[in-house]
Amino acid sequence: MANSTSFIRNIPQFIQQVRTETSKVVWPTGRQTMMTTFMVIVMTSMLGLFFFVTDKIFSFIVHSLLSLAV
Repeated sequence: MANSTSFIRNIPQFIQQVRTETSKVVWPTGRQTMMTTFMVIVMTSMLGLFFFVTDKIFSFIVHSLLSLAV
């Protein structure tokens, strides 16, 4: 029972610490958020294109090798 009362007594202190730490966070501007989002979309698209081309190349190689076995 002693643990639950000490837990309840520490809640205001915990909330104050969370507010203090949150005030230290440097939040990005709207422009920074948009630029970062744009870069993630571009890099993800490039990576998707790379894997698509790589898959097509390997698919062609496998089909070519399998057609030799027939």
